Amino acid sequence: METLAMGASVSASGLCARATAQTSQTSRAALASAFSGKSLRALKSNVSLTLASQRPRQLRVVAEAQKETLSKTAQLPEDDGTSDVQRPATKGSDRKMSIKDIDSKEYKGKTVFVRADLNVPLNDQLEITDDTRIRASLPTIQYLTKAGAKVVLASHLGRPKKGPEERFSLKPVAGRLTELLGQTVELAPDCIGDEVKSKIAGLKEGDVLLLENVRFYKEEEKNDIEFSKKLSENIDFFVLDAFGTAHRAHASTAGIADYVTSRLAGLLLEKELEYLSGVVQKPTKPFVAIVGGSKISSKITVIESLMNVCDKVILGGGMIFTFFRAEGKSVGSSLVEEDKIELAKNLAELAKKKGVELILPVDVIAADKFAPDANVQTCSASSIPDGWMGLDIGPDAIKQFQEALSDAKTVLWNGPMGVFEFEQFAKGTFAVAETMAELTSKGAITVVGGGDSVAAVEKAGLADKMSHVSTGGGASLELLEGKVLPGVAALDDVRIHA
Repeated sequence: METLAMGASVSASGLCARATAQTSQTSRAALASAFSGKSLRALKSNVSLTLASQRPRQLRVVAEAQKETLSKTAQLPEDDGTSDVQRPATKGSDRKMSIKDIDSKEYKGKTVFVRADLNVPLNDQLEITDDTRIRASLPTIQYLTKAGAKVVLASHLGRPKKGPEERFSLKPVAGRLTELLGQTVELAPDCIGDEVKSKIAGLKEGDVLLLENVRFYKEEEKNDIEFSKKLSENIDFFVLDAFGTAHRAHASTAGIADYVTSRLAGLLLEKELEYLSGVVQKPTKPFVAIVGGSKISSKITVIESLMNVCDKVILGGGMIFTFFRAEGKSVGSSLVEEDKIELAKNLAELAKKKGVELILPVDVIAADKFAPDANVQTCSASSIPDGWMGLDIGPDAIKQFQEALSDAKTVLWNGPMGVFEFEQFAKGTFAVAETMAELTSKGAITVVGGGDSVAAVEKAGLADKMSHVSTGGGASLELLEGKVLPGVAALDDVRIHA
């Protein structure tokens, strides 16, 4: 989750990745996003690629990414696949096969492995404090059970380091699923092994079995081949519905796909891809992107990629001060990435080259310290006093941004405008949320992606007023950057013709 400390020297969470790619002439295209941004520089992702002689079809990536967050009020996929909310146009584009692309009769009596994201927060009494992720998984589960499938659910919970631990058991999740589904959901004692195979074999049509935490095995995050094979035993269909972990090539999100004939997207994953990829692939114009957050370094590729498709890019958050410094403006003690000043200049030049309007705030709210009780003043963006730091966009900037958004038909928002956790520095972020909600009511497509943006619209009480609020943090960001999500790449492709 990106830090919002615009005026403090807070280290942003980085992404450390190493990848192993396996290719062959028969490999399926590993395309998870709708566009590819061309970077101004090589990303420092420390990626190493090696050819493997085994399992040539699968693109295998082992990555450790920053923790994703989830809105408590994130919109859930519709059970019947219909909605009165306008959706982005995706017809005529490549997309992944979903569970609804197959005749529902095909699931009757078949065993379907569903990788869901049931990583819910628990208190000290091991009670669920927010069941949003569980509720988000329901439409896919209910669709399959209604079709007569035998559903085998898998998920991780937390970050266990020493094998099985009671505090990371999915037992509370099984109980909550039982309540929500109105049928018994048994928790298997493990996720692999003879006892698990026996329980799967004993399932009846419409039954649901929840496997124990897949991360109790270190082989899960290593995307181990043998572990993947064990997960796939006696499975007819693999369904990925865990968008929040789709950017990680783990055994249960990608490796298992090598050993199952049919690999499909669940309803939640389908909706996430439809919006996040759809809006940037075929947006209704004008298309405006709003990018905020504390540091430009965490949003470089997102900004570059969006410039390929947007009419306007609005910038807010702490990153603006690096742009201001690049323009020779006085930024006081505001957060500035000195080593990214040239990059800011290059991005401004790129916007001009592509004919994209790059919009920076004309004024800011400055504080004499990074604290909720700080003294504040409104300053021109070109003259922040020494010793003062910008922590939000100013009132004129709010009007400026609202004007820039007034004719937008598609809006994508990633990153807050200020330190919205502090009340006096939340006005800019909430004003953007309110403007987007108003645009939604007028028929525009509005998409919110990224942990802090989601938290902001939730805090503003406007999450249900957006066309779509993403359930994935790191996955949303990587998709917008144009990166391949290994979990999605493992799924079967389908072509829809307009």
